[in-house]
Amino acid sequence: MRVVIVTESFPPDVNGVAHCAFQTARHLVDRGHAPVVVAPATAAGTGPDAEAPCPVVRIPSLPLPGYPQVRVALPSRRVAAAIAEHRAEVVHLASPFILGVRGMAAAARLGIPAVAVYQTDLGGYARTYMGAGEAAAWRRIRSVHAAADLTLAPSGAALHDLDTHGVPRVKLWPRGVDTARFCPEHRDDALRRTLAPNGELIVGYVGRLAPEKQVELLAGACGLDGVRVVVVGDGPSRPGLQDALPGAVFLGKRTGHELARIFASLDVFVHTGPFETFCQTVQEAMASGVAVIAPAAGGPLDLVDHGRTGLLFPPRDAAAVRDAVASLAADPARRAAYAAAGRATVQGRTWAAVGDRLIGHYEDVLAARRLVVAA
Repeated sequence: MRVVIVTESFPPDVNGVAHCAFQTARHLVDRGHAPVVVAPATAAGTGPDAEAPCPVVRIPSLPLPGYPQVRVALPSRRVAAAIAEHRAEVVHLASPFILGVRGMAAAARLGIPAVAVYQTDLGGYARTYMGAGEAAAWRRIRSVHAAADLTLAPSGAALHDLDTHGVPRVKLWPRGVDTARFCPEHRDDALRRTLAPNGELIVGYVGRLAPEKQVELLAGACGLDGVRVVVVGDGPSRPGLQDALPGAVFLGKRTGHELARIFASLDVFVHTGPFETFCQTVQEAMASGVAVIAPAAGGPLDLVDHGRTGLLFPPRDAAAVRDAVASLAADPARRAAYAAAGRATVQGRTWAAVGDRLIGHYEDVLAARRLVVAA
């Protein structure tokens, strides 16, 4: 199968959209298919793409004002040209918003079916950054996804949101996790001594440092005796968070085996943002054998079984975050039970299994198109 993946982000970017697009391309290659990726150019130019599993077409881009880590693709004929030149059978649109809209339009002109993957809660972002505009964001989402042959939602909460806002033809497609990379065996006692030299309980957050992530909710945990908060990631909120989280260790952006080592060396993982359509870092923490605390909203509702694999707290409730951390800090046996149950829960959620489900969705879309043509 010849597939063009049009994505708003791709490595070396570090975020959920980029990671999922990379894993999708890699799985398609592993299964003998022929993908090409179309993505915004990086700040350094058009690469590096040496580690990409397939050819990558880079579209000229500019940094998003106020958030330079995010690149926005400029108008370009390269999108349609890449789809036509590859003789695509399916166009895969990863979190379509700007570049993906051009990919959708090109697929429609060329008569190629499009599968759109919903990954970003634009309505939540509109509330966070503008204080309004959620209705306009959903109008944009609905208009983009309604043009696709199929929209794939990563969680039950996301599927419900799409259905509620009138997006047609939606099915569930979750995310995979590398259970070999993210596993308890990578726990590193030397790293733990560096992060918590007095033997403190290590409570970690991994992700972008941006307003919608609400990492400041960890302030109460910073004030608990015997607790050391560790923050992994970067973004525009980092300077303010360094003031808001006294005593926390900020490690910056980490990837690969180093990130897996950090995950496995935590005692508790806390995700704070309420706008996650899936929340891959929660799944990576569970695979790493770490007890999880997350908001009772969005993707974590599918991942965390409250009281069995972790704890859920009311979104935006700083006191509830502090109390959840304190309760697990005081109960090592419960932490261990949550960690073991979480690891067991995600064991079967490999990228291979999830990737095969995606190929099944492609095949369904192609079959439906053939029926329309035959009629």
